[in-house]
Amino acid sequence: MAGGNGAAEAGQAQEKARRARAGRPPLTERRKEAARLEIARAAVELFTERGVEGVSAAQIAAAAGISSRTLWRYFPSKEECVAPLLALGVRRLTRQLREQNADASLLEAVRREHWLTDEGPDTTRLVLDLMRLTRTEPVLQAVWLRQTFEAHPAVATVFAERAGRAKPGLEDDVQAAMLLSALHVAVRDFAWREPGEEGGTLAAALEHATAVAARGLPL
Repeated sequence: MAGGNGAAEAGQAQEKARRARAGRPPLTERRKEAARLEIARAAVELFTERGVEGVSAAQIAAAAGISSRTLWRYFPSKEECVAPLLALGVRRLTRQLREQNADASLLEAVRREHWLTDEGPDTTRLVLDLMRLTRTEPVLQAVWLRQTFEAHPAVATVFAERAGRAKPGLEDDVQAAMLLSALHVAVRDFAWREPGEEGGTLAAALEHATAVAARGLPL
């Protein structure tokens, strides 16, 4: 019996490693992602300091240490430069959900705050600064909402996989929408708090929002 359990555990470990390798982009793509993230960091720093209207694409490029031509190869507009920071957390959460054992609670994956913060405190600060900017910069709010929408198919696929379905159905789509919307609202409400306003940590806000979504609608 012990040998059988050991073999099963080894098989699960191999499957998890295979999924991790399959979900990891090639080196050139990782370099592009790193470059895009550096541009996003520079953009948020400048937007926070001067506002979106007060910053040019050339200034973002200079702050990121690249040419304007290179910036335009990565992004269609200066506002879109922030997209990698918005996509970072949800992409990692999706990967974590996919790699988690099927019998484990999804809430546990959300509780592991590193999916949002493992780039370090500076990146977390920039993400929250960006969230604050969306309160007064509608164009950044639009970028944020689009990133949430674009993350939906991948999360729905994770729910389908966990349920043993070949492809996402309506149930998976609704569940993905509920989770992403809950996380969206949690980060927004945390970032939009007034100075000195009481409240828990970001991790607590994410967990609470996910638990509310898990309970479903009050019908």
